[in-house]
Amino acid sequence: MSFDNILGNDNIKELLNNSIKSNNILHSYMFIGTDGIGKSLFAKEFSKMILCLYDNKPCNNCSSCIKFNSDNHPDFMIIDSEDNKNIKIGQIRFLQEQIAEKPIVSSRKVYIINNSDLMTVEAQNCLLKTLEEPPEYATIILILSNENKLLNTIKSRCTKINFQNISNSELTEFANKNNISITNTILNICNGSINKLISLKNDSETYSALDNILNNFSKKDIADIWNDSEIMYKSKDNIINILDYFNIYFFSKLKTNNDIKYINSIKIVEQTKKRLSSNANYDMCIDNLLLKIWEEFNEGNNRS
Repeated sequence: MSFDNILGNDNIKELLNNSIKSNNILHSYMFIGTDGIGKSLFAKEFSKMILCLYDNKPCNNCSSCIKFNSDNHPDFMIIDSEDNKNIKIGQIRFLQEQIAEKPIVSSRKVYIINNSDLMTVEAQNCLLKTLEEPPEYATIILILSNENKLLNTIKSRCTKINFQNISNSELTEFANKNNISITNTILNICNGSINKLISLKNDSETYSALDNILNNFSKKDIADIWNDSEIMYKSKDNIINILDYFNIYFFSKLKTNNDIKYINSIKIVEQTKKRLSSNANYDMCIDNLLLKIWEEFNEGNNRS
């Protein structure tokens, strides 16, 4: 059975395996779900199975599988944003040029559009022409987290497959097998995303330092908190994840201790996100964030 090395969503594994066995491959799919839960892995494995030349798919031995595994398959393409902002009409026109050519190695061709909710309206309208009259040998898989950004005409021509977040028990099992230290706070920040869990492993020192900050707001002077928070001043590219970590920590405390300081701290974090999104001075935002939270814990604002 394929997909064995992919975590979670067993019902989708069964669905896609059955479509391969029955040779019921559709022309267009939408893989919808939270970022980092494995949609792209599913799409690539499904693509390899579609393109495989033998009955036991994927065989990993035929010329198609060999080319696929070496990222050198002429009948397969992944399109993604080139600037992390948009997928432009030129990229879709290139897809259309390629899809019009008949397969070379396999009997079919497969195209994946990663982050397809980043397609501009012009790009979507361009893609619509292909979705309305796809070549008989072609399959297009749209991978996205927010289907509301797609035109209804696009959505109506694709079969939707909704992916569920990976459960905390599955994430914990994965963490234990891969020697990843895991806490309830980390599980909450992962929000069912295996990619976030892996990235947290790579940033374990960062989150250990954050725990030290969070656990010492009521124990240290603000000058010491600022000194201990060097990691935050150096993590501009990762600050949103860090702020999310702060809020998950405060939410978890709020559940067991209905204290206004945790509510106010959450508001302070959200205000900081808004300031950062408005291009406010980064270091000043972090200074203010830490000071305001410290005041909640130390200057009589921690009312029950």
